[in-house]
Amino acid sequence: MASERAQGSGSGCSGAKAGDAPIDRAHLARYTLGNAALEREVLDLFCTQSLSYLEQLRAATTRTALCEAAHSLNGSARAVGAWRMARAAECVEASSDNARAEERTAHIAELEASLQEAMTFIAEMGGPDRA
Repeated sequence: MASERAQGSGSGCSGAKAGDAPIDRAHLARYTLGNAALEREVLDLFCTQSLSYLEQLRAATTRTALCEAAHSLNGSARAVGAWRMARAAECVEASSDNARAEERTAHIAELEASLQEAMTFIAEMGGPDRA
């Protein structure tokens, strides 16, 4: 979708852009065809799966496992319009083998923070209680 391309195609590894909401409600509404029950179901799946992928990322012992978990988080975030989280996951995925440990740790911390922010936003909008 156009908003997804506009929001998610930059490869800068910085945090949230001005005006970014944790979840792009307009994108989500288009994705769920405006069906509120489907929106809640998609958000519930997002929360559950994201926590699982985050655990996989934390437990990763190889670059491949790390990239696979980050890639899954990136896709999940883009599906619901969590653009900040998608950018953070992209940074983790793109970090090179020779990236400093501190740099990789900072990208993972940004990913964790953006996921928590999205989950809090979802809980506050009446979605699944995962915050």
